[in-house]
Amino acid sequence: MVIDEIEKAWTPTSTKGQAYGLADGLLPLLERSSAVAWKCPYYQVGFDMSWISWVLTSNSLRTLPAPFLSRLNILRLVGPGKSDLISFAEREGARRGIPDAALGAICEVIDQIAEAHELNLRHVSRMLTRAEVMASSPQLH
Repeated sequence: MVIDEIEKAWTPTSTKGQAYGLADGLLPLLERSSAVAWKCPYYQVGFDMSWISWVLTSNSLRTLPAPFLSRLNILRLVGPGKSDLISFAEREGARRGIPDAALGAICEVIDQIAEAHELNLRHVSRMLTRAEVMASSPQLH
């Protein structure tokens, strides 16, 4: 089971004023001993949830509660470096048919500002999309 960006999960409040956070709800499911005899709070039926593998992604751990974090094996992944971003831009730009001049300009920008600014794949994808739109727009004389 994959839960993407767990840190953005909000805490809903019931009509009786009780708060139920996703992290709190997952606590018994993350430990094998409690997951093996988990009881659905809505249907009141027992399930063996111990066979589920949980993959949770997060951009930040700051907002996640300590009891929740203590039940996880945390892997910290390093973002792509400047050379990775340039390689991605070249591959993706070629796939999209972006002209060489525009692609060269994008790679030069990445090379010049990647260390000063925290560029990521999303930024590079936006640059490529803008170049693609400009390349397909009619030229005005």
